[in-house]
Amino acid sequence: MPWRVSPSERDAGHRPDPFRVWLSEVMLQQTTVAAATGHFLRFLARWPDVHALARAPREAVLAEWAGLGYYARARNLHACANVVSRDLDGRFPETEKELRALPGIGAYTAAAIAAIAFDRPATVVDGNVERVMARLFAEAAPLPGVKPQLRAHAERLTPQSRAGDYAQAVMDLGATICTPRNPACGLCPWRTPCAARASGTQLDLPARAPKPAKPVRRGVAYVAHDPRGRVLTVTRPDDGLLGGMRALPSSDWTEAGGSAPPLAIDWRPVGEVRHTFTHFHLVLKVMAAKARALPADCGEAMAPDAALRAMPSVFAKALRLALEDLQRTGSD
Repeated sequence: MPWRVSPSERDAGHRPDPFRVWLSEVMLQQTTVAAATGHFLRFLARWPDVHALARAPREAVLAEWAGLGYYARARNLHACANVVSRDLDGRFPETEKELRALPGIGAYTAAAIAAIAFDRPATVVDGNVERVMARLFAEAAPLPGVKPQLRAHAERLTPQSRAGDYAQAVMDLGATICTPRNPACGLCPWRTPCAARASGTQLDLPARAPKPAKPVRRGVAYVAHDPRGRVLTVTRPDDGLLGGMRALPSSDWTEAGGSAPPLAIDWRPVGEVRHTFTHFHLVLKVMAAKARALPADCGEAMAPDAALRAMPSVFAKALRLALEDLQRTGSD
């Protein structure tokens, strides 16, 4: 992983860069390593340190984040970079308490930065660590209620030295050996003390409380294009879902959906797209139309390729659907 410093590199005098540790940990929240790696490398190529990231326009940071989801992370990332660059001379604090005072850094991220970047004896608990602890100690109570017990186990095992190596090792153990469906118990260094393995319950742990069904919301996305092929885009309000992101004009997302379109032109339906957020499913009807002009007071006209790169997945899906329909039908 490009953000890691191995034990042998540490022995040679290399130390983790707190900027890289912070960036990787923010990206890895709710995101797989495979999905985060490319974004991480592109971020570093454009903004190699916290000062460069702080100087970047927020819209550029949000656009580069497109595809990772959970876009509040990108807004907080930029806000945090500004604080560290402006107020802390580019130096990240070393303690969990100080780190948690920064925008977007919660308990997990603060512990990860403190342990991995500064070798502080901080307890890092993510989903992988929870699974390892639940099996190691055969905690049968379901998540999320059992989280305090799992954290207590993790705290007791956290060493006073090489806490960063330990934290990464336990997370890797959960990600590669103590996996959810097919744990490789025979390869596990903790196979002997593992209570779940001894009782044959490892596949049942951690238990999870039933989740309520997600509601379905509906909305309309509008794709207006001008004779030059540019499409109308808007910036979503900061205080809502996908706040600050480049988007297509759309209705509110409610159970019924629907609202007045942004322009009084001849709209036609081209299909619908579906997208799942953390707390609901979205069905978005896509309407398309050609306009003689795209008024500046309605948004910004962008080339489709640039718009696709800047938009979160749900709006990129809608725009692709409209562009495919236009190419297929040749409609004006």
